Amino acid sequence: MAHWKGVFPAVTTKLRQDGSVDLDATQKSIDRLIVNGVSGVIVLPMLGENASLQPQEREAVVRAGKEVAAGRVPLLSGLAEISTENATAAARKYQGFGAEGLMVFPSLGYKTDPRETAEWYRAIAGASDLPIMIYNNPIAYGVDVTPPILKALADCPTIVAVKEETGDVRRVTDMYIELGNRFDIFCGVDDQIVESMALGAVGWVSGMTNAWPKECVRLFNLCAEGNFARARELYRIMTPSFHLDTHVKLVQYIKMAEHLVYGAPEWTRAPRLPLVGEERERVIATIRAAIEKLKQV
Repeated sequence: MAHWKGVFPAVTTKLRQDGSVDLDATQKSIDRLIVNGVSGVIVLPMLGENASLQPQEREAVVRAGKEVAAGRVPLLSGLAEISTENATAAARKYQGFGAEGLMVFPSLGYKTDPRETAEWYRAIAGASDLPIMIYNNPIAYGVDVTPPILKALADCPTIVAVKEETGDVRRVTDMYIELGNRFDIFCGVDDQIVESMALGAVGWVSGMTNAWPKECVRLFNLCAEGNFARARELYRIMTPSFHLDTHVKLVQYIKMAEHLVYGAPEWTRAPRLPLVGEERERVIATIRAAIEKLKQV
């Protein structure tokens, strides 16, 4: 089964101002990520506005991602559904569309208890032979896939990785203590990547890599090499922007970063609205400060 490591950006779905999906801009952004050294790409994450897209749009995004990735790196798709029936059907569909792995959300419509959470992931794992990354984000979704739950899922061979996004970096060590190397542990928040890698994380599902792929891959590689002194220098430049990845408006914020760095469209789908006023000015100032400081590195 797959063993993933490295930087896997959670790819934003590019939209036009009228809210329609811009597949050409999405493909260009994926190609830019791959050319700049990422190890995999994840389409249809939360950052990709998965829950706001229609089924036919999700299919188009996966197929477009597969076309442009062209075997250069693994293409994963986010899987975000409400019912187990729909989730298992989606797993089979995404495999047919060309996805080479799945990043699976908890149920979007119900906060499952530990027994239900384990059964949710077990059912999806059995629906296709695609490798699965569990998306653990209890802050956003109210469901925590704890080490005991992961231990209950250790016999599912297709579950290979965990995107760790509890916001508590101690969880990395807790997972290693409970599970050893059974799952590949990915940092799921940009502003904990150095800390997570110091504790043994092998991958990074990153938001701001959409804007700065070369710099984020460099930061990851410095950590992987154990060169934390150099990593900290780069991290301190980028962390104010990385903090934007943990806000409820991360989609607008990261799309704004992409817009400022390389001209990608900033548009999102309602109910998300464009940034305005002081908030817009603050976000732009934060990103521009990073742009200027990165020129000096």
